[in-house]
Amino acid sequence: MKVSKEKAAENRAAIVKAAGRLFRERGFDKVGVAEITKAAGLTHGGFYGHFASKDALAAEACEAAFAESLGRLPADEASPEGALGAFLTRYLSDRHRDRPDAGCPMAAFAGEVARQDPAVQERFGAGVERFFAALEKRLPERDGEGDAGRRDRAIAIVSALVGGMALARATAPTDPDRSAEILAALRCQLGILGNGVGDGGA
Repeated sequence: MKVSKEKAAENRAAIVKAAGRLFRERGFDKVGVAEITKAAGLTHGGFYGHFASKDALAAEACEAAFAESLGRLPADEASPEGALGAFLTRYLSDRHRDRPDAGCPMAAFAGEVARQDPAVQERFGAGVERFFAALEKRLPERDGEGDAGRRDRAIAIVSALVGGMALARATAPTDPDRSAEILAALRCQLGILGNGVGDGGA
């Protein structure tokens, strides 16, 4: 029975969403097509009606994960901490550490994306650039710094966030105190690097 265009689009979106969650939780290579379609509430056989390959799905799921993550940024603008402070508090939280499936694709994918299909690498790189640009806009310019200096700070902060989250996740199972210390230290130091905005955290 042929499904409508609307239902087909709904099914495709469900596959992308399920894939993005599972890929972030366990990695690209540890999740199969059958598991993804099952998580989406669909049959394995229908997958290739939507995607030419698992790599094609991975590229789209990567892009969608970045859109989801970046879509949370505007809500930070209304926080009393300020946009950067709220972002740091949210990113460097126990909840984000413990829920990679719903979190930042940079922290989830950085360690393996270089081994993936070029289409995945391209989507990942484009998403990273969007994060650099979004954070740069949220940094107050220091006297005499200029646009290049502010971009350098944005790159440094994003890179520290990704590496720090990876360390916090890696140490949490056996040394939760050290994991918490990593998150707290980054909230403080990256707030200072961002010109003192959000130099605390909860």
